[in-house]
Amino acid sequence: MSDRQSMPQFADLVGKVALVTGSSRGIGAETARYLALNRVKVVVNGRSATTVDRTVSEIKAAGGEAFGCIADCSQFEQIEEMRRKIESHFGVVNLLFAFAGGDGKPEPLEQVSEERWDAIVAANLKSKFLTVKSFLPGMKSQGMGAIVLMCSAAGRIPSQASLAYSSAQAGVSMLARNLAQQLGGAGVRVNAIAPSSIRNERISNFMTPEQQQNLANSHVIPRLGEPADVAAAALFLSSEASSWITGVVLDVAGGKVMQ
Repeated sequence: MSDRQSMPQFADLVGKVALVTGSSRGIGAETARYLALNRVKVVVNGRSATTVDRTVSEIKAAGGEAFGCIADCSQFEQIEEMRRKIESHFGVVNLLFAFAGGDGKPEPLEQVSEERWDAIVAANLKSKFLTVKSFLPGMKSQGMGAIVLMCSAAGRIPSQASLAYSSAQAGVSMLARNLAQQLGGAGVRVNAIAPSSIRNERISNFMTPEQQQNLANSHVIPRLGEPADVAAAALFLSSEASSWITGVVLDVAGGKVMQ
């Protein structure tokens, strides 16, 4: 679990219900842990029962309240079934963190099939649309809610990431802005987070220490980001500390992106 001493505390989050999609590992799991330590009722989502159960167990062992839901967020029927389970178990979701996505490894465009392009866009952009579509009516019925969409620095500046992935991430930033404009009057805020190089299993397992340091040095703040950096930003954007902030894409990027 995360260090309680360094974790931000937001009293207004206590007792709320949060869904974090793609939260069985990495940034999503860290965000779920931070929420639970703020006494939020957390739903952990992923496609692997093993990793979902492990994250739920970690949260419960630390005294948090959580349960897991297996769902592919590119499939609306599965999201709707997840929503029904959550509402039966915890009630209406107040805080929605649409984080599911990934797979941005570089690929020459001429080698990318139409099916591959569609799959990456579905995982990273369509999944956010479908998740918000399912959970938004509950938020609007209560006249309140906070939505945080996961974007990426790859959608903010040109990079080595695949074109399908970076295009989808750019779409997420515009999705956040348009939703924010439409939903402000309904009491629902929408923001996005765009991380740069966050330490994860791929970086730890496949990059040498020298390669990791070179990557770190490409940032104004010369270190790799940590999942906790993104989790802290996500909590801020979901709390009343950001009550007059909506339509923002927050670059958690060590200064690599300045827009």
